[in-house]
Amino acid sequence: MFESLFHFLFKYERLVFEQGTFVLGATRSMWMVVAVAAVVSVYVLWTYRSLRDVRGRDLALLLVLRVALLLVALFALLRPTLLLKVAVPQQNFVGVLIDDSRSMQVADQNGKPRADFAKDQLGRTDGPLLTALGKRFNVRLYRFSTSAERLQAATDLTFQGTGTRLGEALDRARDELSGLPVAGLVMMTDGDDNSEATLDESIAGLKSQAMPVFAVGVGRERLTRDVQVTRADTPRRVLKGTSLVVDVVVTQVGYAGTKVPLLVEDAGRTVSSQDITLPADGESETFHVHFKVSEVGPRLFRFKIPVQTNEEVPQNNQRDALIDVYDRREKILYLEGEPRPEPKFIRLATDADDNLQVVLLQRTAEAGVNSPDKYLRLGVDGPEELQNGFPTTREELFAYRAIILGSVEASAFSAEQQRMLSDFVDVRGGGLLALGGDASFAEGGWSGTPLAEVLPVVLEPTRAKTNPEYFEELVVRPTRAGANHPATQITDKEADAPAKWRDLPPLTSLNPVREAKAGATVLLTGIDSHNREQIVLAYQRYGRGKALALPVQDTWMWRMHAKMAVDDPTHHNFWQRMVRWLVEGVPDRVMVTTSPDHLQKGEPITITAEVVDPEYKGIDDGRITAHVTSASGKTEDVPMAWTVKREGEYTATYTPGEDGIVKVVVGGSDRDGKDVTRGNATVRVAPSDAEYFDAAMRAPLLKRLADETEGRFFKADDVSSVVDAITYSGKGITVVEDRELWDMPIVLLLLLATMGAEWMYRRAKGLA
Repeated sequence: MFESLFHFLFKYERLVFEQGTFVLGATRSMWMVVAVAAVVSVYVLWTYRSLRDVRGRDLALLLVLRVALLLVALFALLRPTLLLKVAVPQQNFVGVLIDDSRSMQVADQNGKPRADFAKDQLGRTDGPLLTALGKRFNVRLYRFSTSAERLQAATDLTFQGTGTRLGEALDRARDELSGLPVAGLVMMTDGDDNSEATLDESIAGLKSQAMPVFAVGVGRERLTRDVQVTRADTPRRVLKGTSLVVDVVVTQVGYAGTKVPLLVEDAGRTVSSQDITLPADGESETFHVHFKVSEVGPRLFRFKIPVQTNEEVPQNNQRDALIDVYDRREKILYLEGEPRPEPKFIRLATDADDNLQVVLLQRTAEAGVNSPDKYLRLGVDGPEELQNGFPTTREELFAYRAIILGSVEASAFSAEQQRMLSDFVDVRGGGLLALGGDASFAEGGWSGTPLAEVLPVVLEPTRAKTNPEYFEELVVRPTRAGANHPATQITDKEADAPAKWRDLPPLTSLNPVREAKAGATVLLTGIDSHNREQIVLAYQRYGRGKALALPVQDTWMWRMHAKMAVDDPTHHNFWQRMVRWLVEGVPDRVMVTTSPDHLQKGEPITITAEVVDPEYKGIDDGRITAHVTSASGKTEDVPMAWTVKREGEYTATYTPGEDGIVKVVVGGSDRDGKDVTRGNATVRVAPSDAEYFDAAMRAPLLKRLADETEGRFFKADDVSSVVDAITYSGKGITVVEDRELWDMPIVLLLLLATMGAEWMYRRAKGLA
């Protein structure tokens, strides 16, 4: 409507004015006529002022109307003209790039799939846009998705591509058309670019060769009815039997406030289901999903919401995540400095878990003049393990996955053993948990030691002196972070947790720990009898590992207190899940990672392995090989090269040729021929589903692409203007044309309007 009115009033389309250069085409003699007319007009206006019957506002308004009339007349006399660089017909090339990906199947183009519009305009030989382009230009067709290729026939479009890479498509067309007179590139797409690369380099290449992009955005900028599982944050590897808490991000539009089930499936079997309420339109909300992994091996978990009525993109209601579930006994060293109930009940809880092995080293008698400390050893693998007490070498200590440090004073360790405790977390990447007691934290003399740097809480050396008999009973509650942390899940269902925390008996503390370090996270707090808050559980990442502080002395009360039922699993749940999280992510001697962890066949995988010796020092210049097994069982050995940049780091590249789960096992030997053990990883090879996420037409991206290359952006409704925009872009082989403006209908209308307004005003005032 607006464009039609503009064309009627101004003789030409708005595009002509935007692309043209405005000049005045009057000849010298015409300029003289204009000058004379201007002088006469000034004289007439001067005499007009001398009218006695016209004063004030009436005179001012009549002067304005008369001046406007004269200016319009002078404008026409000066022969206003637009100069245009017009592409010479059939002398220039135009590249037409058509999005052939699956997102073009989204049915939001006037109720029809976006692909239908592309096929109607360009996908058949008599398509309106293709026909119009062919009349003025030499047209070359391309289709693109994960790759770009020349399109031999418009009917070859399939719209089955599993990705959209705008940059690669533009680079392909630019390279093929390089050296030819190019008027521009037409790109018909929804802009759903899911490539990891940015468009910066592609735009720079187009600008250097003066190839403007005329982007045609297909689809709506905002969907009206859609539910999307935007993200599911899962670990890559977990121990069998782990109770996971996964953050699932859900976005929706059109279904605000609707209650829907959020399901978790393992190989088609539902392992978790919970009802959620969808957030407000256009907003995202994170939901905490609880489920337990029980099957060993690479497991493909699916997080899904059932398709809702009239959804525009049903394919984005689910997210798949590959989790490698391994089965082994994780070995934890528990050092306790005195006989007390806590070790017994911790071992009772963890012994019930087949994947946890807590080795207890409990001091039963302190060293005398001629005798060393005496220890009770439980859970050891043989008579030689820990026979001399706490390990004195890194190799012996680093064989454990985690350490639980009970009530034992710092002076019980040598300076080297204290450094080993720090390095166990920092270098080895193990987990360390410090328990409360009368010989723990500051009260045990740990302030100022290497371990004090590792712990997530501040140890004040004055506390042991100012609070020699400190004792407080604490009512324990989770913090906001602790309510959904995997280490503090005491119930199987999230909804049951608040009531259970309220019912738990209080615990006691001999260590007034109140300040967490910057960067640490507090999971549990306790309120004492003076209504003061104290830290009950906190953690922080330190180096490659993590450290936890639990400054209470009797969590066993959650098992043996009179108010706890005989079969209450709270204490078992608490310790099993906390210790499992303590050992989660602890590195092996060969750690294998792959990038990316989900890809399509034909795309390369980068395999990275970190190989260390028993003291966790990098092994350089070894003979390391990745043994790769595809889904069909085909195997291939891929030699890995030491990167030199980092100690013990090796890399290799592998390109899978089939869909399925790819298993990677890395092993080999060091420079002396000694075995370096093995590490493994898994990769999922499958068609990408990225096309269906955030599937609305991305107008800002397409506008940027067009603006920075001196092209134009069009919505589907304005596609008829594309040919003229290319014709007048000034690119390729052009000729200069002039378009006269003096005879525009708007000029005549302005003349008539000013003359009529003046006459009517004078008549109304009795001056006519």
